Amino acid sequence: MSSLPAAPATPPDEPRPAPAAPRSPQSLTDLFVTFTLMGLQGFGGVLAIVQRELVDRKQWLTQEEFLEDWSVAQIMPGPNVVNLSIMIGGRHFGFAGAMSALAGLLALPLVLVLLLVMVHDRFPDDAAVAGALRGMAAVAAGLIGATAVKMSAALARHPLPLAWSVPIMVLGFVLVALFKWPLFYVLLAFGGLGCVLTYLRLKV
Repeated sequence: MSSLPAAPATPPDEPRPAPAAPRSPQSLTDLFVTFTLMGLQGFGGVLAIVQRELVDRKQWLTQEEFLEDWSVAQIMPGPNVVNLSIMIGGRHFGFAGAMSALAGLLALPLVLVLLLVMVHDRFPDDAAVAGALRGMAAVAAGLIGATAVKMSAALARHPLPLAWSVPIMVLGFVLVALFKWPLFYVLLAFGGLGCVLTYLRLKV
């Protein structure tokens, strides 16, 4: 009587690939060049440029991490993007990284601004110059608005429900944009409220 063929041995479980490590700046030069390019592109504000470079292109931050870091940079004294550059540079390379990112953000843009000021002082009443400045202001407003919409997608994954997040966001906008309340007090009140509510949700 012929014996039945033995069942094939069950192959061992395939090892799962380790999750990809988050990208990070390769060197101080990488930090300096990246923030220099962001500073040179940031006419009318660099929020849109910073978000695209750090999240979409370089992938040094996720959308959620960028939103958290930008929130911290917003409530700290000083310009938001300067605070963010110091945070990111210091996180990866310590004090040298913070200074490298800050220098990249400010050095060449400062030279460019001084040159533009000289040109503007020479042609203060030129209609073409005034029209160009108004056009850049409109583009800057559109970029900031588009970035705000893009960043708001991260709220769907936030511990705080949208039913709570949206009213806080709308009230903050109305008080600053329409009623001209000082930004510091609005951030202190509504930012503090958001922090407390999120903390309570995470404890549940």
